[in-house]
Amino acid sequence: MPIAIDACAAQHQADRKEQQDRVAILSHPRKRGVVLALVADGMGGYAGGSLAAEQVLHTAKSSLEHFSPAEEAPEKMLEAAMLEAHTMIRASRFINEKEPHSTAVMLLLQPGRLTWGHCGDSRLYRFHGKDLVSRTVDHSYVEHLVNIGRISPEEALTHPNRNVLMTSLGGVDEPRIDFANSVEIVAGDSFVLCSDGLWAYFGEVEMGLLVAGNSARKACEIMIDEARRRARGAGDNVSLAVIKIVDVPVPRPSPSSFRT
Repeated sequence: MPIAIDACAAQHQADRKEQQDRVAILSHPRKRGVVLALVADGMGGYAGGSLAAEQVLHTAKSSLEHFSPAEEAPEKMLEAAMLEAHTMIRASRFINEKEPHSTAVMLLLQPGRLTWGHCGDSRLYRFHGKDLVSRTVDHSYVEHLVNIGRISPEEALTHPNRNVLMTSLGGVDEPRIDFANSVEIVAGDSFVLCSDGLWAYFGEVEMGLLVAGNSARKACEIMIDEARRRARGAGDNVSLAVIKIVDVPVPRPSPSSFRT
């Protein structure tokens, strides 16, 4: 049975004075079926964070427009987009006298192939149905503590250093970028890309149920509304993209089509 994409990108400024996240779902201008989804969470004081996240979006869009699937590995395209954003954000420090930096998580969909990469603590979750298949591992101090067994995942949610990143785009050091890929794309798969303004309020089981039980648009609406409610007036910018792989019913021929 043919498959199609049900996708939605959404965000909310929440209780911040400025929207410093960027989120987008972009189609390749020439290659049918090639789609790039991304979330960038900018940081660096008033205006600096939004400029950094905007740079991530700009370089990702440019990289997608020049991407040739037959000639370029998808990991290389994603890496080039993030490294160019890193360089441009670093350069803006001298122009704007700010300390901007940004996270990034990107998912590239091609016919028969998925590739994703991330830097920082914006996440990608992969579900099949309601069940979690995998998620990215944050480049953060508390995730490091979880990995070495110093604290539990539950303790990480309230740890005083939970917002400390170990790498980012625009930081002093070269960014760490992790990649993963899959050649299997089947109906029932779904992906959630989101900033910490969303994932901080949802467990994996609850998120999987919400995505499986709703359209991409409705899932975005529910999760943003619930994140706002749970933040109790102290919420960060909320950004997410939901991408669902769905079956396309094949219409059965009517009896009249067999008549001669």
